[in-house]
This record gives sequence, C-alpha cells and structure tokens, in this order.
Amino acid sequence: MPSNELVQSWFLKAARDLETAKIVASHMPDFDDVIAFHCQQTIEKSLKGYLVFLDLEFKPVHDLGYLLNLTVTKDDSFDIYFEEVDRISRYAVQIRYPDTIINLTNFQIQEAIAISDLIYNLVKEKIS
Repeated sequence: MPSNELVQSWFLKAARDLETAKIVASHMPDFDDVIAFHCQQTIEKSLKGYLVFLDLEFKPVHDLGYLLNLTVTKDDSFDIYFEEVDRISRYAVQIRYPDTIINLTNFQIQEAIAISDLIYNLVKEKIS
C-alpha cells in the first residue's frame, strides 16, 4: 500500500514548483530558463507522486517520458500528453546548463506553464 504521506510530499513539492514558475513568469519574465525548469519539475514531481499513489516503482530519474510511460501502464488517460510533456522536457533539460542557450518566446513560456498546470491538476484530481 502506498504511503499517503509520501504522495502528499511529492505533490506539495510539485505545487511549489508550479507556483514558483508562475511567480517568476509574472515578475521576471526574462528568466525563461528558470520558469521552464520549474515547469519540468512540476510535471516530474506530480508524476512521481502519482506513481507512488499507483504503487508503481520508478527509477530516480528526471526523464518525463519514462515517468509518463510508467504512468500509462496503469492509467491510459495520460497517453495523450506525450507530445506536450516531451516539449517541456526538452526546454528544461537543454537550458539547465550554461553551454546551451535557448531563448523561449512568451508563448512557449505560457504554454509550458499551462501544460505543467494541466498535469498537476489532472494528478490532483485523481489522487483526491
């Protein structure tokens, strides 16, 4: 039986990442790398919390595709989000390091926030 406390801990961390992305987007929109990173973290932590809820073990990785693939083994309603999650994964992983510079448009930033918000709220609904 999964630990409800662990599920809630993952979910709290995801909520904080999502709020951080939104606050930074509102007050420091040029910090697109920070915003994208926190969007990726929101999805990662939401999915990890849901995997714990589903009692599925996962490797300690940051690969959203891997986490989503595992999720789909027990809940195929997530199957439609691979393309969106892949986009967020690319933004966050590529711009985390100084040797790669990617400038995201305001549209891309708003899309990243919307996708992470969508996944977060979908998981929140399922664990409630």
